[in-house]
Amino acid sequence: MKKVLLAILILTSLAVLAFQFRPVKKVVSIVKSSIETPSLINKDSLTIASRVNIPEGYIRVNYTKGSFEAYLRNYKLKAFGSKIINYDDTNYFWQGGHIGVLEVPVPKNGLQQCADALIRIRSEYLWDNNRKNEIGFNFTSGHYCSWTKYAEGYRPKINGNKVTFYKTARANTSKDNFYKYLNLIYMYSGTLSLYNELETVKAKDLKIGDMLIKGGSPGHIVMIADEVINENGEKLFLLFQGNTPAQSVHLVKNLQAPSISPWYKLEDDVMIQVSNYTFVSSKYVRFK
Repeated sequence: MKKVLLAILILTSLAVLAFQFRPVKKVVSIVKSSIETPSLINKDSLTIASRVNIPEGYIRVNYTKGSFEAYLRNYKLKAFGSKIINYDDTNYFWQGGHIGVLEVPVPKNGLQQCADALIRIRSEYLWDNNRKNEIGFNFTSGHYCSWTKYAEGYRPKINGNKVTFYKTARANTSKDNFYKYLNLIYMYSGTLSLYNELETVKAKDLKIGDMLIKGGSPGHIVMIADEVINENGEKLFLLFQGNTPAQSVHLVKNLQAPSISPWYKLEDDVMIQVSNYTFVSSKYVRFK
């Protein structure tokens, strides 16, 4: 009887130890993933599509030339190994979660944070494709601010949550003025305004350019940069992000699934860890 009790005690102790070490093993796996370069990476390539290979059994989803999806997939990257740099030219403290840095300038004013960086990329696409009249975003207050009205000289007067627009400047359609407009948007828009403003998308309908967002202060947002599919209709996605403080926009590793990193499987209503942020109670959205 004593031997039986001793055996039970030993087995129970081993079970407890195994349970206790599970989180440690998970942390070790994440640390290891942050140090290693994923096997699907081409270090000498300078676009998103050429930097990351397709997992076995998948093909890239086709998009037409000139579309926002094709624009993002072929976005230019800095040389492999480039660091994430803050707006004040210091190195970001966490350099273990990315496999590429996008060629997106970071203003020294510190305004271009996570949502702002994606707003910039979307706006530059519309500008470059002669769709300037589509450039416009809601302030957190809910008031819509378009590039068209800003270019005509209209400026907001903000009093708490009350916003009114008055023509106080000369008309100016230059690109320099366009970036002044974006600075205004950076000041008064963000993850909360995009969370409330944009169309919600289900995981099964996701495509390049859609975003995973948690609205609030603080909130966070990432954008889909590429998309592949297998014969069973299962999709994987690449993600990129800006961050707070304002810093280099970067293509992230998948630290939770290093075997397919940097590709992600995205589902509805699940916890998704992206580099230095974990999304819970979040949703997918799409620019209009």
